[in-house]
Amino acid sequence: MVELGIVIVNYNTRERLRDCLQSLDANRGVSFVTYVVDNCSTDGSAAMVRETFPRLHLIASPTNGGYSYANNLGLRAILARDPTPPFTLLLNPDTVLPPDALAGMIEFFQSHPDAGIVGPKLVMADGKLDLACRRSFPDPVNSIYHVLGLDQRFATNPRFARYNLTYLDENQVAEVDSVVGAFMMLRTETLRQAGLLDETYFMYGEDLDLALRIKQRGWKVYYNPAVQVRHYKRAASRGSARAQYEFWRAAYIFYKKHYAHTTPLPLRALVVLGLAAKGGGKLIREMMQPLPPAPNGAEIHAMSEVAS
Repeated sequence: MVELGIVIVNYNTRERLRDCLQSLDANRGVSFVTYVVDNCSTDGSAAMVRETFPRLHLIASPTNGGYSYANNLGLRAILARDPTPPFTLLLNPDTVLPPDALAGMIEFFQSHPDAGIVGPKLVMADGKLDLACRRSFPDPVNSIYHVLGLDQRFATNPRFARYNLTYLDENQVAEVDSVVGAFMMLRTETLRQAGLLDETYFMYGEDLDLALRIKQRGWKVYYNPAVQVRHYKRAASRGSARAQYEFWRAAYIFYKKHYAHTTPLPLRALVVLGLAAKGGGKLIREMMQPLPPAPNGAEIHAMSEVAS
């Protein structure tokens, strides 16, 4: 039986994708199926996958619908498999895995029956920890501390440094709010309970949103540093003005969806003004419009009930 379904969303990172897929090929001890969703790349990524990795499942999207949209194409395919793999991995193409990564993560799930999501220690090209690989939800207070730089100034202080949890030992297992979508392994059952990624987000924020919904259903999220993965961060978005805008747009969507209704008015005004200042005129215009309706429970469930 296939134990693990993997979704890799690619956009113009052909060589990084090749390295990632080669590292997956070297993994042992786990039976897995891989879906590469190409988000309308122009660098020959889809052709490379067809020619070099013909056994993989390639979904060539005719449009770049965003990270959530593309991941959901792959997730629907995994959920439609019979039998459905008990574990699912969201993986970025700018990662390189050691040969025991997949087996090590599944072993962690097996020893932690309360785990809904597990992420590894992500290490960037310079050898430093990718701080996003274990984090708290960006509630208004955590976000203000982060924007003011207090989390960096007081990096070992549990009060000010919750945004990226820098007060924790990076080599110790920890229960956290979220790990990053660059390598986010889930029990597939959690997708059936919480639903797929919210496509209101184009890129950024959708992993946090999914983690929050999964935690709301009683599952825990863990950081497992026993597995270490190389992450060549922002391979597809470095220098992109669109990516910078989408980061702040995602922050606004997440805040509006999960925190605005419980934030006291003075703090709400401060948060909105801060996001407007960061996101610029385009975000300000969007903030003046209502958010698209987020999928409710029935709609989310329907998203995962897709015929093969």
